[in-house]
Amino acid sequence: MRVAYLINQYPKVSHTFIRREIHALERRGIDVTRIAIRGSGPVLLDDDDKLEQQKTRYVFGDGALRLLTATFKVILWHPARFFQALGLTLRMSRRSDRPLLIHLAYLMEACLIQPWLIKDRIEHLHAHFGTNSAEVAMLTHVLGGPQWSFTVHGPEEFDKPQSIGLPEKIRRCAQVIAISSFGRSQLFRLVEPRLWPKIRIVHCGLESAFYQNNATSSPLMRNFVCVGRLCEQKGQVLLLDAARRLVESGTKFGLVLAGDGEMRDELEKLISRYKLESVVRITGWLSGDQVRDEILAARALVLPSFAEGLPVVIMEAMALRRPVISTFVAGIPELVNSDELGWLVPAGDAEALASVMQACLDTPFDTITRMGDAAHARALERHDVDKEATKLIETFKIAAA
Repeated sequence: MRVAYLINQYPKVSHTFIRREIHALERRGIDVTRIAIRGSGPVLLDDDDKLEQQKTRYVFGDGALRLLTATFKVILWHPARFFQALGLTLRMSRRSDRPLLIHLAYLMEACLIQPWLIKDRIEHLHAHFGTNSAEVAMLTHVLGGPQWSFTVHGPEEFDKPQSIGLPEKIRRCAQVIAISSFGRSQLFRLVEPRLWPKIRIVHCGLESAFYQNNATSSPLMRNFVCVGRLCEQKGQVLLLDAARRLVESGTKFGLVLAGDGEMRDELEKLISRYKLESVVRITGWLSGDQVRDEILAARALVLPSFAEGLPVVIMEAMALRRPVISTFVAGIPELVNSDELGWLVPAGDAEALASVMQACLDTPFDTITRMGDAAHARALERHDVDKEATKLIETFKIAAA
């Protein structure tokens, strides 16, 4: 089967789960064409991502002239399809928080992509995220492209579903993938129940190479690690407040913020204001191997998120036999059983977060080890990338039939 993946930005440091998914499909004999609207952004650190970059076809690779040429060709050769797609583009722009010109750009991108798919005999088009990539996939289908599906991750899609036209996309696509039961329930809210059967759950997956022969380090250290983009939704500001409380109570520990992002300057100022320079370290962007090493050097992962889908880093930490401290948000409680595989706290509660971080530090080593072993088993049971790829292939075949 020939499948094309359409992603806004690929490869990307925070999107290794897409790379894993593609590789798992290819191991099962699926021919996957990678198409990205734009490049990877920050410098790529993983060798696997550098290889993916070479395999990826970019819409904005040769400037605007190519888009204009492709659009005029569709107008000349398939005017009925073009004006049908244009009408849909105008409807999508009416409720959008983005101007009409942006949506017209999506239409031009679809005009460029559709002939690629026909030439490569693509049987199914799959987009990741319900934002612009899903709109381009939808328009590509209207222009004569193959049936399409898309994966919704959250939380951004759930913040403004009407603005991004998510209900329209669900109605027009062949299948929709949610990454958790919570995510599926949010999609159920947007469309009539007769469409619910097309919304399926496929979890993000882990490759055995990530956790095999790397999970033997002992979680004796009094370090926590928080992995993720430095942004408001991940709750790092609250985490620094909790760290300040622990320091003021005389607790000895370390905290690594593994990642980078738009809030780095603000977090560095907070670290200085709270006098946490000897406690907290910000790493910047890391490769996959470096992220694994930081998790293995920690006693537990802490992720005090305010909004999520289902964070891949949680399943990664669990696969590496580390308990998790996180929040009762979105799909997280579906994976983490509080007090068995880690600790969950109400989002936004710095006092509760500090309390469970202290509890983790006070928990005997044997108990931490048992929690880590149980977390490992649960992560592998629910998030094996090859098992999830089998579900995806079934979905693609149903959609293409």
